[in-house]
Amino acid sequence: MSHSEQYDKGESNLLSSHSLSWWEIWKRLIEISSVYGPKLVQSMWLLVLAALLQGGALACIMPLFVAIFTTQDAQVVFIWLGVMTVLMLLSSAARWGAQGFDFRGDMAQNTHQLRTRLGEKLRIVPLETLKDKRAGEVNATLLGNVDENMAYTLTIANMLLNALVCPLVVAVFTLYYDWRLGLLLMLIFPTLIPLYRWLAPRFSRGIDNYVAAHQQMNANILEYTQGIQVMRATGCVGEKAERLQESLAYLEKVQIEGQEKGTKPNLLISSVFELGMLFVFGCGAYLVTKGETDLAVLAALLVVIVRYAEPLSSFIGYTKIIHLVEASLVRIETLLQVTELPQLPPQEPQSYDIEFEKVDFSYQGSNHSDLKEFDLKIPARSMTALVGPSGAGKTTVTRLLMRYADPQNGCVKIGGVDVRAIPAESINHLISVVFQDVYLFDDTILANIRMARPEASELEVQQAAIAANCHDFIRSLPQGYHTHVGDIGSRLSGGERQRISIARAILKNAPILILDEPTAALDTESEVAVQSAIDHLIKDKTVIVVAHRLSTIISASNIVVVDQGKLAEQGTHNELLHKRGKYSVMWQAQQRVKHWHLTESA
Repeated sequence: MSHSEQYDKGESNLLSSHSLSWWEIWKRLIEISSVYGPKLVQSMWLLVLAALLQGGALACIMPLFVAIFTTQDAQVVFIWLGVMTVLMLLSSAARWGAQGFDFRGDMAQNTHQLRTRLGEKLRIVPLETLKDKRAGEVNATLLGNVDENMAYTLTIANMLLNALVCPLVVAVFTLYYDWRLGLLLMLIFPTLIPLYRWLAPRFSRGIDNYVAAHQQMNANILEYTQGIQVMRATGCVGEKAERLQESLAYLEKVQIEGQEKGTKPNLLISSVFELGMLFVFGCGAYLVTKGETDLAVLAALLVVIVRYAEPLSSFIGYTKIIHLVEASLVRIETLLQVTELPQLPPQEPQSYDIEFEKVDFSYQGSNHSDLKEFDLKIPARSMTALVGPSGAGKTTVTRLLMRYADPQNGCVKIGGVDVRAIPAESINHLISVVFQDVYLFDDTILANIRMARPEASELEVQQAAIAANCHDFIRSLPQGYHTHVGDIGSRLSGGERQRISIARAILKNAPILILDEPTAALDTESEVAVQSAIDHLIKDKTVIVVAHRLSTIISASNIVVVDQGKLAEQGTHNELLHKRGKYSVMWQAQQRVKHWHLTESA
């Protein structure tokens, strides 16, 4: 399947199969605005009032021209000029009050509040749900979609109300001077409905495709910049960055198609409204020649036509922004409506032994079981090593313990308490993880270590760094603990990043520790330093080690061999060797690898 087809079948499937009504979009905007909803409603009513007042001010042209052309009474002329001025001033005041939602910072606070809600939602969304979401796509929702959803609301509402309400007020006022011309003006507005209904699905599909393409492009750009070192090493930069180039090309294609498909309908709509206005003026001119209406009314009608012909003809085009708001709104709601993992009545474990009872688990979209009737007991303050071939289910065991997802059958317990009853924040405090691939944030070393315990003092951070064997190299850096580590810790070596990760775990001092082969990718010197730090870290903790190099877990109190999602065998190193089972085969294979050597070809 091509990237373009993936885009069409990806995020666009989350959107409604048909366009939402304006009223439904408005109700959802109010709901999503939360505490700022009433202020948004107030601003919208002020915009409606401003449009009515502006329409009334323009309608004063009729009696003003009648006074100029017919009565030539200066007092009457100035009265109507005064009324027009007052109405325009009131309209400006109402519009200024409505835009105060932006000027006072309510829009910025509303946007911040919405992003905060999305951020809080990300904290409780099951990680399994996010695994198929690329970082750039989530970033586009948190940044672009929030701005598109909120920033355009009052602007587009102001444009639509001015284009629709003002001429409608003038049309109603015209009925008083000539019911025929007023009625003709009012008949123009109903033509908006069938034209909008005809074009709305096209606009909706076009905007959906555009937003999905833009989101994919954001994800590819983020992926490209984060992996630029690998891209350069493999020669996949510039035109050779196929994934990025495809997303850029697809976005260009969507934009071109949108312009091409929108040109003819826009021309048709503009023509319909402009010809309609000219028809009304022609009828007025005919009535003047027949002496059935005043020339002053016709002159005023000409001013109205000149003023509102373009906004009315552009009315349907303005509605494209509504579909952009709708597309963004649906994506935001999709994230907010993700169901978090169920929570049993909360309990706190009093001990830190771990138990897996008849656990069956399959990842979303998987057609096979990743764990099958998996049973395992891990005593508190012991070290258990998980070994086995790649894809056997070792990482899945640790993920279920951290409640990455819930098993379909069976349960996972800490201290005899089902993890589904332990609040998420408590699980986070109970477990520390040292990954093989360390992720450091583009912040200072101090901040990266302290994130394990934000209230920790700088002295406590330094003590953790000393225990992790990273204090000396940190002090040698230009700014010491206040040195920025770069994106994903790019300014540090693998061993340095790993030791900072261990310092973070030492500072956290959680009773349960998961080690995901933390020394696998290190050189000998770094491995010695990291292993020394780990020896300090694991004291008096329940430790689970995911291991590939068996030589690193010989001293574990229990070695568990996982194969095809099942517990194949367990025991100490010597016990498993005597069994001559899967562990023994793996051990012998790794021992043979030590004797491999490269030979120079002739």
